[in-house]
Amino acid sequence: MREFSALNGTVRIHGQIDGVDHPIAPTIVFANSLGTTLALWRKVLPLLPDGIRIIRYDLRGHGQSDVPDAPYTMGQLISDAAAICDAADVTDAMFVGLSVGGMIGQGLAVKRPDLIRALVLSNTAAKIGNQQLWDDRIVAVHAQGMAAMADTVMARWFGRDFANTPEVTPWRDMVSSANPKGYAGICAAIAGTDFYTPTSGLRIPTLGIAGGQDGATPADLVRETVDLIPGSQFKVMPRCGHLPCAQDPISYAEILTEFLANTGHLTGLAN
Repeated sequence: MREFSALNGTVRIHGQIDGVDHPIAPTIVFANSLGTTLALWRKVLPLLPDGIRIIRYDLRGHGQSDVPDAPYTMGQLISDAAAICDAADVTDAMFVGLSVGGMIGQGLAVKRPDLIRALVLSNTAAKIGNQQLWDDRIVAVHAQGMAAMADTVMARWFGRDFANTPEVTPWRDMVSSANPKGYAGICAAIAGTDFYTPTSGLRIPTLGIAGGQDGATPADLVRETVDLIPGSQFKVMPRCGHLPCAQDPISYAEILTEFLANTGHLTGLAN
């Protein structure tokens, strides 16, 4: 494991490399959801094939990345992702983005096609919610703080079986400890994003993953976005909510590994 950082203007973005720390290794870049850190993927990583390079990073306003003044734009979030990729000498990676991370993946694939050869759009959409929804969320964050919102967020994030177990506690704690300014900044970026037209122009291998109990980006919304890209694939994890990589990491890793193999992304791995 190696920590590193990238600068986008004056904003420092925190990243981490796991697995094979070499640019010629098959590379996966993971982008997180609103309110989470790069720890979102912790349970999935050890279940992925050996011999790959895994890059994770904290969105601006989250984790160990800088927290500039809000609001943020989707263009800034895409530039942050590009800065992380450039700092790690990434080319032809598989980009796995969950929720707002999936929106970033769509925008990055359009802006920097040299960085991405395959795309996983997990629990995301070309457009999520509407301006009023996100404006209301921003007001609530400032008025109530993150801890007061945590239980509501958990209900959207997790399927019923998981939400009623002690395993939800670290995720509630993660949301409670999120920086309100950073959270509100990302909300503003999501509110201003509609990628239906640019995403429909993509022509790269794409997999959509949805949770059957996702209260934030329902499966039909994910499918609608993935269907914009010809030849795309789609998987539903029936008993999962908005964070299937946390709720069922074994099944999630199996889906990713199958897609890695089917797209030839594992070609050249050392035996």
